Amino acid sequence: MSNIYVALLLVGAYLLGSIPSAVWVGRWFFGVDVREHGSKNAGATNTFRILGKKAGIPVLFFDVFKGWLAVRMFGAMSPYEVDSNQYINFQIALGVLAVIGHIFPVYVRFKGGKGVATLLGIILALHFNAALVAFLIFLVVFVISKYVSLGAIVTAAVFPFILIYGFKEQSASLQYFATAVSILLILTHRKNIYRLLKKQENKMELRLWSKNDK
Repeated sequence: MSNIYVALLLVGAYLLGSIPSAVWVGRWFFGVDVREHGSKNAGATNTFRILGKKAGIPVLFFDVFKGWLAVRMFGAMSPYEVDSNQYINFQIALGVLAVIGHIFPVYVRFKGGKGVATLLGIILALHFNAALVAFLIFLVVFVISKYVSLGAIVTAAVFPFILIYGFKEQSASLQYFATAVSILLILTHRKNIYRLLKKQENKMELRLWSKNDK
């Protein structure tokens, strides 16, 4: 396989990750650009906050799915032997480009979200069990605190330990990836950490079945 073929797969992962579900759902079905309201992020959390569950749920599921699909679909098309170091590195590269696409989507002038949901999809594709444990930790922290950002920060901090020590992951590439993801997620939530310390962060109730939701 040529380098051009591999490059096309990587570009495909970026373009898939760039699909701005929050922006398009908001515009097409509600006449609202979520980037102009709330936290101004084109992500599932801000969509829930601004438009409610009818928009938030499909946006959340699609953002997770596109991360998973970028790794699985384009990974399956790769020229590398499954489970080899090259294959794992290629999967990670696909996932990274999908997240970059979500954060800087080419379709809407490179103004997207933080990529947390898409990153969850990528981790589900790379290591399903570790991702599931991480998601459960996020859910528990969120339900107790009502802070989405706190759930994301705590989950990011413990994820490398879940993968490396909990599941004894031997791949150095996945270990480095988990550590890098942890650090980057915490760094991207710097403003949230500041607001949490100042008790100025917005809370969000988990009310998926509320009759009064939008």
